[in-house]
Amino acid sequence: MTASHEREGFGLPKLTYRVWKVWRRNFDVFMKTFKVSFFPPLLEPVFYLAAMGAGLGMLIPQLIEGHSYIQFIAPGLVAITIMYSSFFECTYGSFVRMYYQRTFDAIIATPISVEEVIAGEILWGATRSLIGGSIVLGVVAVFGLVWKPLITSPLFILVLPLAFFAGLMFSAIGICFTAVAPNIDFFNYPQYLFITPMFLLSNTFFPLTLLHSLPLQILSEAVLPLTHTVNLARWAFFGSGDLSFAVSIIWIAAVTIFFFVLAINLMKRRLIR
Repeated sequence: MTASHEREGFGLPKLTYRVWKVWRRNFDVFMKTFKVSFFPPLLEPVFYLAAMGAGLGMLIPQLIEGHSYIQFIAPGLVAITIMYSSFFECTYGSFVRMYYQRTFDAIIATPISVEEVIAGEILWGATRSLIGGSIVLGVVAVFGLVWKPLITSPLFILVLPLAFFAGLMFSAIGICFTAVAPNIDFFNYPQYLFITPMFLLSNTFFPLTLLHSLPLQILSEAVLPLTHTVNLARWAFFGSGDLSFAVSIIWIAAVTIFFFVLAINLMKRRLIR
């Protein structure tokens, strides 16, 4: 098959077990710098819980959806870490491996295909999401916010698979930006125009219902992936809520599949000349 023929059109990716080879390569590199990669996701939620949960929470005596403020934001912090860990791994991290280190070129010179390289990158981004989410859960446990969910909701353990599968979604979205990025500074656009609005407006630190803005709620639920991740994390934490969690599961699954296929095809067009 010629490069020009491979590049033509969009199609479903053809993947084999070699995807795991790419994942293993990234995992081995990660383990060499594990200590550096461990502390940022460990310390960040500590600061948020201390400053906003314990500090600001003292000024909010009323319960929010039946929970104290620090309990309310705990699932949101897990979801934020899921987003950050996977998205930035597959934007800045993948761009460095693709453009500066030429790692993709080296791997493609082996029997591993372009599609498998990108699928491995997305899978690794989801793994980073799982690692980061697990660390934040540990921090939340230290703050004493885990034991009540464990007692009241046996669904609490579902936060971990949520971290992985939502990580797949954010990783695939990140790769789409990487595929069209002319340089590494380009990522300032998705960071400030996509990630930051989600950070603030996805039911993370306050319920959107407090704004009394139905259009904003509809926009958040229709467009912002973090909104559905937060909803599922909060549902798993507290085991409460209506059937909207099923809508969030379907939404994340559909968006993940769409961007997974799109990401691989966009990267094929960039890498195959």
